[in-house]
Amino acid sequence: MSEPPHPNPPPWNHSHLGHWLRLALQRFDARVMELMADHPGVPLGLANLAARGQVGAAHIHITRHLCEQGLRLTDLAQRAGMSKQAMGTLVDQCEAWGMVTRERDPMDARARKVQFTANGMAWLNAYQDAAAQAQAEMHAAVGPEVAAVIAIGLEIYSGQ
Repeated sequence: MSEPPHPNPPPWNHSHLGHWLRLALQRFDARVMELMADHPGVPLGLANLAARGQVGAAHIHITRHLCEQGLRLTDLAQRAGMSKQAMGTLVDQCEAWGMVTRERDPMDARARKVQFTANGMAWLNAYQDAAAQAQAEMHAAVGPEVAAVIAIGLEIYSGQ
């Protein structure tokens, strides 16, 4: 008979950098969504989705990676590091919410581009505000020196 799992995971599960990065990103994204739910520039329907937790981290990929000029689904998926199928599902949801639309690509009549709608642009602008506020709050929480070291280290590590 096997023993039940130990209630306290081994220390390595909670002491490596990936663990802290994941928790920090979850906290940051949760704070951004909280700010989005109350942002006066977010259309009411999208604010309600954010407030109810319907907009998740996966949907934020569209916000982070879709440029104002729009992108083909394949390019959007590649930028977000997702499969085309997974991104297609997210785009379908965001399209149903009125955040994005699929339009003909003027460069290739066979292709379609994912583009923000007017509501989507309002969402994007509010997202930029919310992300800036969440970042400022993080800076205040850890101090400017630590925040600068974190930013520089992550920028170098990410290869950007």
